[in-house]
Amino acid sequence: MRTVKVGLIGLGTVGSGVVEIFQRHGEDFRRRAGVEVALTRFVDRDPECARRLGLSEASFTEDATELIENPDIDIVIELIGGTGAARELVLAALSAGKSVVTANKALMATHGQEVMEAAASSGVDIAFEASVGGGIPIISPLKHCLVSNEITSVMGIVNGTTNYMLTRMAEDGLDYHSALAEAQNKGFAEADPTADVDGHDAAAKISILASIAFNSRVVMSDVPAEGIRSLTPGDISYAAEMGYAVKLLAIASRTDSGIDIRVHPTMIPMSHPLASVNGVYNAIYVVGDAVGETMFFGEGAGSLPAASAVVGDVIEVARHIRSGCLGLVGCTCNEELPVRDIGDLETAYYLRMLVLDRPGVLASVAKVFGDHGVSLASVIQKTDDAPTAEIVYVTHRATEHAVLAALSEIEVLDVVESIGTMLRVEEF
Repeated sequence: MRTVKVGLIGLGTVGSGVVEIFQRHGEDFRRRAGVEVALTRFVDRDPECARRLGLSEASFTEDATELIENPDIDIVIELIGGTGAARELVLAALSAGKSVVTANKALMATHGQEVMEAAASSGVDIAFEASVGGGIPIISPLKHCLVSNEITSVMGIVNGTTNYMLTRMAEDGLDYHSALAEAQNKGFAEADPTADVDGHDAAAKISILASIAFNSRVVMSDVPAEGIRSLTPGDISYAAEMGYAVKLLAIASRTDSGIDIRVHPTMIPMSHPLASVNGVYNAIYVVGDAVGETMFFGEGAGSLPAASAVVGDVIEVARHIRSGCLGLVGCTCNEELPVRDIGDLETAYYLRMLVLDRPGVLASVAKVFGDHGVSLASVIQKTDDAPTAEIVYVTHRATEHAVLAALSEIEVLDVVESIGTMLRVEEF
């Protein structure tokens, strides 16, 4: 049995996990998977990374081009991230006839078509299971196990940082800044948390999932994204009072008029499986016409969970090399479905505002909603001795265009002090 040789670019968090898994289980791959796989060459800008992992000096280089041009290497693992140097290295490896395994969500969410076409042109594999959900299997199930279904929706909690923060805000009443500081102290959030807390990370992941689920190209820039910065413990408490949990959801649905795709904090019924996904855990909920409802749950980040997905891809590609069936499942984006404007979204809404505590205020606000065709399902009013009162409305289903138009008028009413949080409500 020929040994499939693998080169690794990037010895950071996930890369070190890949090395650890090979050191721990590499001798078992032949018995478990029927292939002989060896991790033989390593690239990083910092030689100390290699020494810390116990790698031989002869196996390490700082020159990624040397690895890509090495005729002995069959598979290249790219784990440096980003869309600059990573894109160039991935395309160069594919052009050199080497299969590529990557965890790079940004690359696949922005240049996925280019990368897939390059792999097809060279007759090799591009595998990216770890780009979404860390160690949770989801790319392969969508491409293989669920391919007999028409997927109608895929949605989930795909960012562990924000899910941890929202869990702490719900369970212990922490405000946003306290929850973020705790997440950073525990290593769950970066020093610059923008990608997580503003929803960009989730937007990249749902664009990848939507492209596969609906066989139509969706890129990250297509995805409207809102983060969790404006949420307060009061919003989460109000939601719980009404029987809802608040989660940062990445949502994609196939509709008669195209793909509905978005990322935002969402109120979901406590009875829904996603509502009980807490801490740094992720979960992806998929609905197909034949299989019905399925949910994939697990650790969405971290060295070993993500490395598990990377090594799983390596073994699968090695099997393809051994059997001579590379490029078996390439790009499946053969439909051209439009991405719907989020303004056309029709759902229920939670709206919190601060108003003057005087007679006739509720009627004034309700009239504006009514003028725009927005029907109110419930209202909660909290007052104290202050001259203002906090009002929370939940609407019946309405279009986003109509709700935003109503809020723009309500905001300038003399009796309205400020408009607070707007949350979309998913009833499933």
